[in-house]
Amino acid sequence: MPIAPSPLHGIDRDALEQIVAPIVRAHGAEVVDVEYKPDRGAWVLRVYVEKAGASERSLSTKDAAVTLELCANISRDLSPALDVVDLIPHAYHLEVSSPGIERPLRGERDFIRFAGQKAKLRLREPADGQRVVVGILQGVVDGKVRVAQGVQSREVPLDSIESSRLVFELTSHPKAVGAVRQSGSREHKQSKH
Repeated sequence: MPIAPSPLHGIDRDALEQIVAPIVRAHGAEVVDVEYKPDRGAWVLRVYVEKAGASERSLSTKDAAVTLELCANISRDLSPALDVVDLIPHAYHLEVSSPGIERPLRGERDFIRFAGQKAKLRLREPADGQRVVVGILQGVVDGKVRVAQGVQSREVPLDSIESSRLVFELTSHPKAVGAVRQSGSREHKQSKH
């Protein structure tokens, strides 16, 4: 079982991605994740993007970050396309942003790409009395993510991970691994006929 995608609360993920991905690619970016959930009393459709090829080139979060202008341009083009296909049953806000420095990790490629960085993994079931594992990523071996926790190393099967993300820490010697979360936002009010 792969890492669970972000929640879409009844929206057809494949149909949504068929609309979102080409528009994002046309702007020189790629989709990292899409989520649809309530936030502060309103529904929000969030589309997280980074520079095209960031995953293949194993770019850092800083080097993969997109600009506010790019997010706004994607949002401007994505908004009417979403209105036309009418996949979302009620009013929502559209946000397009960089996933930021605490970005989600979605699969084996991300665990390899961000080796050496701190991450938080939430497990489907407790293992060794823990449901949350926090440590430094050390890559993937035989379908298991290696995580250093102090002087010990632990292997976590990919299929046991429910969700995961990078963890940002302020240190006395900051790394050049940051990215600013930027977003363009639009509100959609759809009516059902």
